[in-house]
Amino acid sequence: MPPITQKLIVINVLVFAATALLGNNVVSLFALWPIGPLFLPWQVLTYAFIHAGLQHLLFNMFGVYMFGSDLERVWGAKRFLTYYLACALSAAITQIVVMHLTRAYYPTVGASGAVFGLLLAYATVFPQRTVMLLFPPIPMRAPVFVAVYGALELVLGVTGTQAGVAHFAHLGGLAGGFLLMRFWKTRR
Repeated sequence: MPPITQKLIVINVLVFAATALLGNNVVSLFALWPIGPLFLPWQVLTYAFIHAGLQHLLFNMFGVYMFGSDLERVWGAKRFLTYYLACALSAAITQIVVMHLTRAYYPTVGASGAVFGLLLAYATVFPQRTVMLLFPPIPMRAPVFVAVYGALELVLGVTGTQAGVAHFAHLGGLAGGFLLMRFWKTRR
């Protein structure tokens, strides 16, 4: 496993263990809150290293491993880390805007926005690769998988299905990843 991918997974696991030991007070300091009394500037990145439960952590770290490993091998450590953090940041900004517009007041945690950005990059860099859904096990090309998953996130976000899931943060990670890859492409 490439070094940055490995370090991201280790950091997320260590933070998960630390928050389990230290409790909700620590989570409140580092989770992403809407602009207001609990919002602190560092939360736009720290939220992406905190997870709501073991299943949440495992799915996100599986995504980091599955999509991040190959991307880091192609891009190198610096570009990969820049991309990952930019996707987490764009997911946070999107989530803050959506929480402001909907007047929602709850914390957001998890690396899902960054993972969605990785998924988009994976589909762009490896368009002929096949990705297998876990439930149900349906194989599809990576770009098709991204389009279907992105459309599903949009529908779930607009309809308010699956309360407690930051669907627009996921879409923000996709959008941020897309914009950064476009920026890199135009600079070449």
